[in-house]
Amino acid sequence: MHLDTRFDASGLAFPTAACAAAFPEPCCPTAFQRALKRSLDIAAALAFFILLGPLYLLVAAAVLIGSGWPVHYWQMRLGRDGRPFRCYKFRSMVKGADALLKQHLAADPTARAQWDQFQKLDKDPRITRVGRVIRRLSLDELPQFYNVLIGDMSLVGPRPCMTRQRSLYGPGWVHYCHMRPGITGLWQVSGRNRLPFAARVALDARYASEWSLALDAKILVRTVRIVLSGDGSS
Repeated sequence: MHLDTRFDASGLAFPTAACAAAFPEPCCPTAFQRALKRSLDIAAALAFFILLGPLYLLVAAAVLIGSGWPVHYWQMRLGRDGRPFRCYKFRSMVKGADALLKQHLAADPTARAQWDQFQKLDKDPRITRVGRVIRRLSLDELPQFYNVLIGDMSLVGPRPCMTRQRSLYGPGWVHYCHMRPGITGLWQVSGRNRLPFAARVALDARYASEWSLALDAKILVRTVRIVLSGDGSS
């Protein structure tokens, strides 16, 4: 399949805004494939909490010491078939982050433009010192293993969509709703915060169209490499 791309200043290729509409219909996994993917999700989530429970507690303690209670944060996201669910993370932002973001964007046109294109900020005033560290190492997303365990999410899938981002998906929304959102996915291993939001939509559509257990395995291997290199979320 040809993927319509252009290049940013760093030479990184990414899909154009209209690319999602060019993808074929989402794939149709068999009942066995869906059951196997779900079984692997459950096994991985249980293994995480059993084997890496001390790491989870260490991150929770760091958040508590660095920025106080609560250590967890949840936000409504849209999952498979567009169903809303509570997506959990370790808190990496100051209290009252939503109000602070609104004030910051109103006062800084450059930040406003960056937010509109990427839904991210290079210099986000909401993020705490501990938050910068755990986001860079992707440790803030460890609580999402609970979302995987209860069936809201999968290890691999589209990036969980905020309710206010629903309108930004356009024709790619059908593809997004076809799969459970994932802790990791094509967006996370294809440039992440260097990509505009339109590229994220196109990558989610591509994942839904080309899904296979082999693709999930490739994404997981690349995810491990990225996390170990420290090239996580900023």
